[in-house]
Amino acid sequence: MVEHRRYDALPLGQQLMGSMLALHSGRFFGTAVTVLMMVASLVMPLFGITGLLLYIARQREKSAARRLARRASGGQDAVDALLIAYASQGGTAERLAWQSAEALRGTARPVRVEPLASLDAARVGAARQALFVVSTFGEGEPPDAARRFARKVMSVPAVLDRLEYGLLSLGDRHYPQYCGFGRELEDWLRGQGATPLFQAVEADRADDAALNAWRRGLEALGGVADPAALESPAFGNWRLARRVLLNPGSEGGPAFHLELERAGPPGQPAPSWEAGDIAELQPRHRAAAVAAWLEAAGLDRADQLEGAPGESLPETLARSVLPPPERVAAMGLDALVSGLRQLPPRDYSIASIPDDGRIHLLVRQVRMADGGLGLGSGWLTTHLAEGEPVALRVRSNGAFHGPPDDRPMILVGNGTGMAGLRAHLRRRAALGHGRNWLVFGERNRDRDFHHGAEVTAWQAAGLLERVDLAFSRDQAERVYVQQRLREAAGTLREWVAAGAAIYVCGSLDGMAPGVESALTDILGTTALEALRAEGRYRRDVY
Repeated sequence: MVEHRRYDALPLGQQLMGSMLALHSGRFFGTAVTVLMMVASLVMPLFGITGLLLYIARQREKSAARRLARRASGGQDAVDALLIAYASQGGTAERLAWQSAEALRGTARPVRVEPLASLDAARVGAARQALFVVSTFGEGEPPDAARRFARKVMSVPAVLDRLEYGLLSLGDRHYPQYCGFGRELEDWLRGQGATPLFQAVEADRADDAALNAWRRGLEALGGVADPAALESPAFGNWRLARRVLLNPGSEGGPAFHLELERAGPPGQPAPSWEAGDIAELQPRHRAAAVAAWLEAAGLDRADQLEGAPGESLPETLARSVLPPPERVAAMGLDALVSGLRQLPPRDYSIASIPDDGRIHLLVRQVRMADGGLGLGSGWLTTHLAEGEPVALRVRSNGAFHGPPDDRPMILVGNGTGMAGLRAHLRRRAALGHGRNWLVFGERNRDRDFHHGAEVTAWQAAGLLERVDLAFSRDQAERVYVQQRLREAAGTLREWVAAGAAIYVCGSLDGMAPGVESALTDILGTTALEALRAEGRYRRDVY
């Protein structure tokens, strides 16, 4: 005998390592546990079967989605298919393009839907008939994804004399160049010999009258199977759950963090959205403003007067554009109610992900020239009480959805643009994707670093690799996010070479053009346009 060592004299680690087989086979605990462990081992293959069933179910869902797309398109590959091309910045034009395809599904004509950015002059000219649904961004500019089409395709002659087209142009009358890109597109189409199927439709924020005109144009193409197909999704019932002032004492306007939760019967489907999507809220006049209008209009005991079905007159007026009160006596009450238009919805970048259970917003309070509060921001930040209802719907904004993989992300923004960036960072943190770089700017760090505690926590957890901050009023010389990008030009090129995607969220005036100028100088015009075409340079600016 060379050596004799007792088991109970071994160190604890060696005892455990020497007992692994006995422990996992159950021999430590007798025959009953051994049998139990054997049964558990035999059950383990069920995990493989479960995984296979999940895979099959997912493939079936994908197949169903493809069938639905083919049904809406009526056969994308048909030679004589009606082309529906869209150019969308915030998702509305894309939604209307697909709804138009669905509305035409009952006709014998096949339909194919494509983004305008994927087309060239030859593919447009090859279509016998085409419908264009395009939005105008900012001061008459095309949406980001369509800028390459506008610069390269629309700048050279093309042969479109066989093409018949219809055009739905979305815009905002608050801008001087209302529907500017849509008008440029029509001028180009006409200039290349294309013939209009019907008069071009211009829609101020997708208003109902314009959509009715577009629907009549679709009917001229063979009839609309579903006249309601172009209607906007209904607003859901939500309520304000929480509101917090983020920047007391700020030199800028007060900025508030709001949390909205679904209000409705139990068992309703949970709301769903993606980072980058937009919340559309139906604003309301404050009660005092409605009361003052009613008094000026000479309507007594208005709470007993009927407004829209199921509402009193003050309730209907609260969500409507109020006409001059002096016109009420001439038009009569019935004509007043029937002629009221709803206040246009307000758009806000969603600052949360579905895992949070609530829609988070970051809203800056706006002061008008007369000192009063802006209608939408004033209602959300001051007049709306916690627990009160909010009419809300989510609009998919595919142009600002995050990358499908774990590629690096460079997130650039200022002010309340932190909302859109925060949603992406929360999504990336939930997925464990840590190659993220945040460039954020505001006035003062001690008051305006919105959600700064979260940013610090993400850094500590390794989920935010780099942070560059530009607080313009913290030093004598003003510093902005575009300057931080220029200072890190070499690192920016390295990240882009590694496949990084650049996302910009914040103000259209000042920040967005400044960032684009910096990126152009650092990367070059050709490289930046290539990133835009690949979907690696995306913006949500307003």
